[in-house]
Amino acid sequence: MSTTLESGARKYSTKPNTLPLGQRLVQAGLISESELEKALELHGNRGMRLGESLVALGLMSEADLLPLIGGQLNFPWVRLKEGIVDPEVVRYVPRAVAEQYNCLALFRVHDELTVAMAEPQNLESVDFLEELTGFKIRPALSLKSSIERLLPRCYEEDFKVDVLTADLEDNAIELKSDEVFFDTNSIQVLADGSPVINLVNYLIVQAVRQGASDIHIEPSQRSSVIRFRVDGRLREVLKPRRDLHPAVVSRIKVMSKLDIAEQRKSQDGRFHVKVDDREVDMRVSSLPTVLGEKVVMRVLDRSSVTFNLDRLGVPDRQLDTLRKILNKPHGLFLVTGPTGSGKTTTLYSAVETIKHAGCNIVTVEDPVEYQLDLVNQVQVNAARQVTFASALRSILRQDPDIILVGEIRDAETAEVAIQAALTGHLVLSTLHTNDSASTVTRLRDMGIAPYKIAASLAGVVAQRLVRKICAKCRTSHYPTPEQSLLVGYEEVPRQPFKRGEGCSVCFDTGYAGRQGIYEIMGITPAVREVISSEGSQADYRRELAAQGGTTLLQEARSLAEEGVTTIEEVIRVALTD
Repeated sequence: MSTTLESGARKYSTKPNTLPLGQRLVQAGLISESELEKALELHGNRGMRLGESLVALGLMSEADLLPLIGGQLNFPWVRLKEGIVDPEVVRYVPRAVAEQYNCLALFRVHDELTVAMAEPQNLESVDFLEELTGFKIRPALSLKSSIERLLPRCYEEDFKVDVLTADLEDNAIELKSDEVFFDTNSIQVLADGSPVINLVNYLIVQAVRQGASDIHIEPSQRSSVIRFRVDGRLREVLKPRRDLHPAVVSRIKVMSKLDIAEQRKSQDGRFHVKVDDREVDMRVSSLPTVLGEKVVMRVLDRSSVTFNLDRLGVPDRQLDTLRKILNKPHGLFLVTGPTGSGKTTTLYSAVETIKHAGCNIVTVEDPVEYQLDLVNQVQVNAARQVTFASALRSILRQDPDIILVGEIRDAETAEVAIQAALTGHLVLSTLHTNDSASTVTRLRDMGIAPYKIAASLAGVVAQRLVRKICAKCRTSHYPTPEQSLLVGYEEVPRQPFKRGEGCSVCFDTGYAGRQGIYEIMGITPAVREVISSEGSQADYRRELAAQGGTTLLQEARSLAEEGVTTIEEVIRVALTD
């Protein structure tokens, strides 16, 4: 088991220093004289050690203080947390003894038992523990307050789960207090103290580190089930005890400023955290089910996404077509695909490409996921009657040059967007269709006249995200005849394809990361003629081929041939018919 013991002698001089600790801290510039007086007052009134008083007042952190004391005493020191305590070893020292001697057994290596002690220099205590346990004692300095805080938890019957947080530093996650209000009393009652808080923090930190887009926390008959969505697929990561579920939900509700008493209606909220020095927004949704409330947290980590068209993986031949569409002064530019296919990222990247100080860009989104510089972003709010259509009408009175509509969901929004494109604005939006050819059909189904579509449409991008093969466990294989037929081969290819066997790096999925595939159709005079004459999808595909464009299936199949993705992913993602 790895340790987090630090040597006091390694970083600080062990030469005798006759000055009291407080004066040495003042001399080092770590605290002021007035701060020392406050700590000494607390030290005298409550009988606390000076170091504990400094930590309690927030004048020094435990991480800063322990090395100083450890260096003075020439003892290793340890910052206590559940992950460092071996549940089996801690019981080598009975609880009554641990409370009496202010100590906590941490772990054992062969015949040496490491024990956190408030007074490691007390040889009498060390001798007693050696006689009691039968092991050689290695004392490590820790604050008495830290031992008292952790000790009750370590002697609980169910003390075995929280070793999950072994790699979670105390400062790994920081809730932005200026954006979220806390009622600390409610937290303590509803979340039952640090175990639940640690669990929620652990989930957030691990989700960010593993690149998860969503955290699902749902109740079941016997446990709470926690799953991460990574690379578009859900993966189970934890199954905490069923009785912890309400406390976890309450903790998340408090963080996102939701009504903790309301459990019969769905609620939406958000909060902002700092994880490993990365700014992350968490969008929270609660949903009542027959077994309890389910919570889903969307992880919006700006550092993990790029809004640069050149870095989205669009092939050069398609990127040229896309830039020509975006350089048009007006028209309707649509990005299509199912939920989770990266449409918003493509739209944001398009905006970042064409924005400049001389143009007025306004967006209407539900919700605003990422904030962009030089862009005026409007949030849809049904309670205040701010819909896509109504917001779009208001935006047209704001002298916009470029308008981004988060999604065209209904005929009213489609009509206003097309009218804006016809009156000299560049309008960017998304639509749920299978491919570029079915986009016009979808707009016609909404009641938009074909001549308006032909006159306003500037270009269409259909896209998907395919998972990439894990580089650590990639291996070769040949596709089956059925797979070959599905992806368009007349016979089984003789060349081997790649797939991932599954390993610890990819969590046994065989995949790590995703890449976009794109089908981009520019609106040429020939395409406008097909739109006006209400042509079939086959007509649109012929025009796409005439432009030198490729379909989603062709792009995905090329990636499989290059060993980037698998045949299975091509079948799962790129088959549109």
